Amino acid sequence: MKITLPCVVGLTWVMKDTLGEVLDELEEPIEFMVGGQDLLAAVELALVDKQAGDRVELHLEPEQAFGDYDENRVFLQPRSIFPAELEEGMLYEGSALPAGAASDTPTDLMYTVTDIYPEHVVLDGNHPLAGIALRLSMRVASVRAATAEEIGAGTLGTGFFKLESAPDGGAGLLH
Repeated sequence: MKITLPCVVGLTWVMKDTLGEVLDELEEPIEFMVGGQDLLAAVELALVDKQAGDRVELHLEPEQAFGDYDENRVFLQPRSIFPAELEEGMLYEGSALPAGAASDTPTDLMYTVTDIYPEHVVLDGNHPLAGIALRLSMRVASVRAATAEEIGAGTLGTGFFKLESAPDGGAGLLH
C-alpha cells in the first residue's frame, strides 16, 4: 500500500542537525497519522506515494520544522513560586504555571525551564528545536489504512516531537 491521505505509517528515523550531531534516533517503528496532526507538513509531503521499506532523506529549514527562535517567548518568573525539586529541562504548560507567575506570560505556550537562579527561573516558550535546520533520514516500516476513529481524532497521539507536560508539570520530549 502506498502512503496517501489519510493513512497510518510506522516510521523509524535518525534526526541530525546540520553539523551532523544526532538529535534523536527512533529505532523501533512508531505509528503516525498522515493527513492529521501528527507530522510536520514537509514530512507528510515527502512521505506521500512511498510504501513500506522506502527510505526518505529530508532537509528541513527552521520554518518547515519548529520555526525560528523567538526571544520574545522567554520569560523570567520568581523562583519562589516553583517547587524545590525544580530542574532544568522540566516542562510547564502556560495555563498551568504556579500561582504568582507574571500575568504577561502567555498561557497558550509550553515552557521549558532553561535556567534556575536563586531569585528567578527562565522559562522558554520556544520549541527546543526552534531555529534549528534538521536532517531527517526516515524508513517507512509499515503503511495501513486509518480507521474511522483515527480519522475522526486526526491523531494517534504520537505527534512529531510534540511537547506535553505531565500532571506534576514536568515532562520530556515525545516522539
